[in-house]
Amino acid sequence: MNVTSVLVPPFSFSQASLQDYLDCPRRFELRYIRQIRWPAVESEPALENEHRLEEGKRFHRLIQQYLLGIPVEKLTPLASSSNLRRWWENYLAAAPSFSGYTKHIELLLSTAVGEHRLVAQYDLIALHPSGQVLIYDWKTYTRRPRNEWMAARLQTHLYRALLVRAGAHLNGGTPIRPEQVEMIYWYAEHPAEPACFPYNADQYRRDWAALEKLVSEITTTQDFPPTENQAHCALCSYRSYCARGIRAGLAELEEESDDEPDINFEQIQEIAF
Repeated sequence: MNVTSVLVPPFSFSQASLQDYLDCPRRFELRYIRQIRWPAVESEPALENEHRLEEGKRFHRLIQQYLLGIPVEKLTPLASSSNLRRWWENYLAAAPSFSGYTKHIELLLSTAVGEHRLVAQYDLIALHPSGQVLIYDWKTYTRRPRNEWMAARLQTHLYRALLVRAGAHLNGGTPIRPEQVEMIYWYAEHPAEPACFPYNADQYRRDWAALEKLVSEITTTQDFPPTENQAHCALCSYRSYCARGIRAGLAELEEESDDEPDINFEQIQEIAF
C-alpha cells in the first residue's frame, strides 16, 4: 500500500525541524504540519528569554558585519547591552584569523532528498588555498556544552554532510572531500574554548545515510505521537496541547540537556526506520 506524505513537497528540512522531530514527533506535527506558531502565552520569564534570543541575533549580525569589513569603531557602539558588550569584547580579543581564506558569510546551502530538500544556514564557511574548509558557528550559550554533547547534535552531522554534498560551487566546482572539513563552535561566553570537529569519509557516509532515512521516516509516517521523554516537555511551547502543562513553556533555548541523542549517527547500521 502506498503511503501518502502529510508534507506537501518540496518541504525544506532544516536542523531545527529535524531536531524537533527527534525530540518530539508531536512538536514537529504542530509546528510544521499544522503550522501552529503561538499556542499560548509563554511562561515566565518570557521577556527575559526573548531578550536573550534577540541579543544572540544581534551578536551574529555584529560578526557578520565585521567579517564583511565594516570597521570595529563603527560596530562597537552597536553592542549596547552588557551581554553584547561582553560577547563583542571576547570576540575582538580572541577572534579567529581568516587571513588568506575565502569567506562565505551567512550562507544557505540546499540539496534535494527525494521530493524534499535539506537546507542549512551557515554562519561562516571559510576555504583556504591549501584545501582546508572550516565551518564556524557562533554560540551564545550561558554554559559551555560538553564536546560529546555537541558532537552528537544533529547540527554537527547535518552541516558537515551538507557542505560535502552541496558545496562544490564554493570550491570552483571541485567537490569538497570530507577530510577537508572541520566544524568549529565558537562560544561567546568561553572564547578560549572552541569545540572543533574534524570529518572523514566514513562519518560522511553514515551521516548521509542517517539523514536520508530520517527524511524518509518523517515523510511516510502518519502518526506523530508525543515524546515519551517528558524532559523535553518542560520547555516546549506546545506542551499544553499534550496535557503536559497548563501553560506553554518557554521557547527552546539551545542549551545542553542531560538527554542522549535520539539518533546515533555513529551507529547508523543499527537504526530501524
